[in-house]
Amino acid sequence: MATGYGELLRTRYAARLLTGTLVGRLPNATAALAIVLFTRSEGGSYALAGALSAVYGIGTAIGQPLLGRAVDLYGQPRVMLPAAVASGLGMVLFALVGLDPLPVAYAAMVLAWVCTPPLEGGLRALWPHVLPRHEQVHTAYALDAVAQEVMFSVGRLLVAAWSEAAALLVINVVGVLGALWVVASEPSRAWRSAPREAHWLGALRSPGILVLIGSFLFVGLALGSIAVVAVAYADEHGGGMVSSYLLSALGVGALIGGVCYGARTWSGEPDRLLLLLVAVLAVGYVPLVLVLGVVAMTVLAGVAGLFLAPALACAFVVVDRQGRRGAGRRTGRRGGRIRRARRRGPRRAAGAGRLPTLPGW
Repeated sequence: MATGYGELLRTRYAARLLTGTLVGRLPNATAALAIVLFTRSEGGSYALAGALSAVYGIGTAIGQPLLGRAVDLYGQPRVMLPAAVASGLGMVLFALVGLDPLPVAYAAMVLAWVCTPPLEGGLRALWPHVLPRHEQVHTAYALDAVAQEVMFSVGRLLVAAWSEAAALLVINVVGVLGALWVVASEPSRAWRSAPREAHWLGALRSPGILVLIGSFLFVGLALGSIAVVAVAYADEHGGGMVSSYLLSALGVGALIGGVCYGARTWSGEPDRLLLLLVAVLAVGYVPLVLVLGVVAMTVLAGVAGLFLAPALACAFVVVDRQGRRGAGRRTGRRGGRIRRARRRGPRRAAGAGRLPTLPGW
């Protein structure tokens, strides 16, 4: 698999797109910890920190599908770069205003998360156009999940290394630069969504996609809760870098799991494999309710993260399959309309003197 990763990264634009996407998602990766640390430094309670983080998360759940649909309609550069700038400005506003007035803080969170650019989905859309062989696409999904955990672990350490406000400002500026690096590339500028039946919901009409989004919403809530609890635990066990150690251990565990997952080819239906991976992921979180020493909790955090990257990589494959199934069904429906129109066309043309207008065209 290491050879496969190396071959993939030597493909033109692959390393640039992967690196730019990871850097562009750095604000997203560090937001939960950065928001909690900043809120606590401003005198806010853990409840308020959790509420602000929740607003951030809910905003993403709303904004990502809408921005993804906008990308389908208008292309990546025209949507992703303005969204990255708007999201960064939301975090800058939060860092400058703080918690007073509180409604402004909440508004800043909404702006930051609703406008978070869908860089990860954009990268998945670009892989088939960049990589010469289709089997490399699944390797790219696994590499993406592994690389995310490396970046996320490093990002969490950077958050704790700076002052709380500086971390929010610097990381979001870096995130905008990462998004710019992606959308300025030739594949991003040239990419266009495949022709499909027009509908404002796009892929969200697929029941499978909706179930997957709902499932990973709860995974995201679990991860956000861990970030809040890690800061509370650190306050009672020496403070300093303890929270970053715990969250970085979570990332290192996911890194190890992702490398192991990508080291073999998995047979069978990815849908069933995903169910198993998410179930084991949930079981791995259970021991974190124990309040042990720092070393023991760090080890447990690492174990809890083992199945995160595999679950994400497998979810990418499931999304890809669901999207192709939906495209096939929509193509079939459109083909049926074309065939019916062709059968009716001569009669209508003879009777009305004009060709028929096809539905949705």
